[in-house]
Amino acid sequence: MSSSSTSTATNPSLPGENFEPRQTHPSPDYTPDPSQSLPLSPTRQALIDDILALYCCHPTVERVKRYTPDCVYDDQFVYANDRYKMAGQWFGLPKLFKESKTNAYQIVTNERELIQFRYEQSWTFALIPKTATLNALVSLSLAPSTVDSDFIQVKYHKDQQNDKDYSHEGFGFLFKKFQADQVSKRMSSAEVAEFKADEGAGKEHVRRYGTGGKEGEAPVKDL
Repeated sequence: MSSSSTSTATNPSLPGENFEPRQTHPSPDYTPDPSQSLPLSPTRQALIDDILALYCCHPTVERVKRYTPDCVYDDQFVYANDRYKMAGQWFGLPKLFKESKTNAYQIVTNERELIQFRYEQSWTFALIPKTATLNALVSLSLAPSTVDSDFIQVKYHKDQQNDKDYSHEGFGFLFKKFQADQVSKRMSSAEVAEFKADEGAGKEHVRRYGTGGKEGEAPVKDL
């Protein structure tokens, strides 16, 4: 697969905002082909296994520790810019979904500080008898200080479900940041409370791009 975008950070101690991978895609189709998946080392496979377990509504404190305290999580509905907010999202998922299943995934990028994979996930809602199946691209920007360790951590986790990247502009972004800011505070969860100290982790201003197209610092990449 072609090389993907990498973060602009040169100092590994900088907050997660500095490690954002950005790309647009030639099409909105991220259907995975497991037969074309790139091989991973055991430590990298263990990271992916933990991330997929989180998607499957099986959160644990140890799995959430796959993220650095100053991490960023960025998808269609959420912009969480520390691990305390991240914990609220992962431990909140089982309240929204009765079941979540990874049907298939494909590793498309395996670089020193970046892993990307396509995946197909089926989400069964908790309150209504409906299952939604979605395809997406996940980009994991790795914490440089952990890439050679037995426990690799993530600085920036991006989940894209269409061909465009996120502009971080407008009402939609304000909503996804607001809900991420509130969820952890409103949860009575001992597991989430374990990450309360991360609320004070280093943060920087939200990067705004004006557009989610290639003009917004998001080059076209066929992943």
